Amino acid sequence: MSYTLKRTLSLLLLTAALLADGRPLQAAPPAAVLTVQTVSPQTHTWEVLEKSSGNIAPWQESIVAAEIGGLAIVELAVDVGSVVQKGQRLLRLSQTGIQASLAQHRANVAKAKASLAEAVANAKRARAVTGSGALSEQQIKQYLTAEAVGRATLQAAEAALQMEEVRLQQTTLCAADAGIISSRSATLGSVVQPGVELFRLVRQGRLEWRAELTAEQLLQVQVGQKARVRLSDGQELAGVVRLLAPTLDAGTRKAIAYVDLPTDSPARAGMFAQGEIIVSSAPALVLPHAAVVLRDGHSYVFQVIGIGEGEHPVVKQRKVTTGRRNGDWVEIRAGLGETAQVVASGGAFLKQGDRVQLTDAPTDQPATTP
Repeated sequence: MSYTLKRTLSLLLLTAALLADGRPLQAAPPAAVLTVQTVSPQTHTWEVLEKSSGNIAPWQESIVAAEIGGLAIVELAVDVGSVVQKGQRLLRLSQTGIQASLAQHRANVAKAKASLAEAVANAKRARAVTGSGALSEQQIKQYLTAEAVGRATLQAAEAALQMEEVRLQQTTLCAADAGIISSRSATLGSVVQPGVELFRLVRQGRLEWRAELTAEQLLQVQVGQKARVRLSDGQELAGVVRLLAPTLDAGTRKAIAYVDLPTDSPARAGMFAQGEIIVSSAPALVLPHAAVVLRDGHSYVFQVIGIGEGEHPVVKQRKVTTGRRNGDWVEIRAGLGETAQVVASGGAFLKQGDRVQLTDAPTDQPATTP
């Protein structure tokens, strides 16, 4: 007798015995389609962020320009990227012509002093003989007037000398503040003109992130709040909101938040950066990112329900509203209670009403909490 025939006869005999015993036959429970682990929503305190982007720019810039013109540059002491201190010499202009003029004005001062001394002596004698008839009234007035003119002439000569000394000082251009030279248009030997930019200086080396905010974001951001700025290479910088623009740009409908950056950061003026401003913190109901399934443009989780004796649990597909994301966690704003048990991962392979096998084996859940 073949094995198949023997097995068939055995089953028939077993069925007959059960019927004779009076007990009805029961169907085998449905099989589980997937072995899963469950997880419950957790409440974490999350930062409330206002995301933005914008350019990195100097906090303030100092323009170095000549106050006098017609002189050639004879010395350049710094270049682009040089770190300078307040009062440090940046360049020097030709002083030959000014020094010659200075010598001439010194001679004029000496001449005026000599003339004044003679006028003072004559005026003194004139005052001594006033009323004696030795000198006429007209001569006395002439001597006194000559004394006054001599004093005025000396003052004019000294003022002209002082002006030339100032011009000599202006031939040396110094840094108005400590900082970094960001641009240089001066070239050795060129003749400068008054007011033309020669250097541009980033004051104190300070940079700021100019975050662009919408009107709604502007109402949430306050001076003194902390910020995180991410550079293009992924580096993250800590900053503080220093100032908020009082108006919005008429074209973009956005305002600027000026965020101070560390002076030793790798950021450079002209970079574009993204980041967020931390406006507050609030509790959030969160699930691991793997527990949320995206289907047809909506977010779903699979809640484990309907656990019966001797049967595998049933899953129910629940539509949820998600919010903020932080690392491997996602905020659940609506659609799920705090005590619900949901499939931790693998929901993409499930559908409404599927049965699952529960396990205590570890799943790929986030290792740290936000």
